[in-house]
Amino acid sequence: MTAVPMQAVASADAPRGVARRRSHFVAFAIIVGLVIVAPFFVYPVFLMKVMCFALFALAFNLLLGYGGLLSFGHAAYFGMGSYMTAYAAKYWGLTPELSVLAGVAVAAALGLVFGALAIRRQGIYFSMITLALAQMVFFFCLQAVGFTGGEDGIQAVPRGRLLGLISLTSDNALYVFVGAVFIVALAMMYRIIHSPFGQVLRAIRDNEPRAISLGYHASRYKLGVFVLSATFAGLGGSVKALVFQLASLTDVHWSMSGEAVLMALVGGMGTVFGPLLGATVIVTMQNYLASFGAWVTVIQGVVFVLCVLLFREGMLGLVARKTRSQL
Repeated sequence: MTAVPMQAVASADAPRGVARRRSHFVAFAIIVGLVIVAPFFVYPVFLMKVMCFALFALAFNLLLGYGGLLSFGHAAYFGMGSYMTAYAAKYWGLTPELSVLAGVAVAAALGLVFGALAIRRQGIYFSMITLALAQMVFFFCLQAVGFTGGEDGIQAVPRGRLLGLISLTSDNALYVFVGAVFIVALAMMYRIIHSPFGQVLRAIRDNEPRAISLGYHASRYKLGVFVLSATFAGLGGSVKALVFQLASLTDVHWSMSGEAVLMALVGGMGTVFGPLLGATVIVTMQNYLASFGAWVTVIQGVVFVLCVLLFREGMLGLVARKTRSQL
């Protein structure tokens, strides 16, 4: 059998890589265009809610879709980011950008501590550890009334003035800030996924023993992606606190972690832009089907079951397969 030269393999993969980058560029340009145009047709607060939860879903997808680690406790980082931002803005009087950075820092620190504990186990044991740690955070937020406000939460969070100059009181001004944060965060996650770090992550996800045999420290990469995922989840929660001027126990409840799983699976796990589509679908359902009350949860369950049965790769994964593109 004749060996295939590596140059030939590289030249064969080159056109596919170019096509993949082109499709990603087009998708990213469409998203940026929608972020710019959408507030002229849709209520800005609804759009900001979609972007906050899209960051949350994208952060979860970074951990599971590319790291292969299923966490049931991502609400801990989303909620603590929300609480820290709300507290810093209301009681410390920090500007919006500093309040958000404070929330992100707390989420990253929490992710570092929890990740160092959780990655010691694999599979369902890892997932159960993350859930248990998240429940500890929930009960801490319930009891630490001086910090979180207990069952009342932190209300009337001031939006403040960006850089001490630009007032974010109006929804339109805040939308520009949230939109910019979302686009920058999306670009950062895209770069992480397609960096050498992201390539090693996928190798560990697909075959960890082989990656270790090649000299990679799998535990370091797992901890790294765990902290990054917690950081971006905290960013979503931090921005949400400013949008709704509220941080509550709902943000750290276990059901919030379930929503991250649902959004990522519906949109397309392991795809770059799938969780964004999933977050849009789920938030839209919650918003426009609110009149059905508790039945909204049942409807979400039906949608989830249909997605798993009909297109296991998610909505965007199905589109990518039909169009033979990588999204």
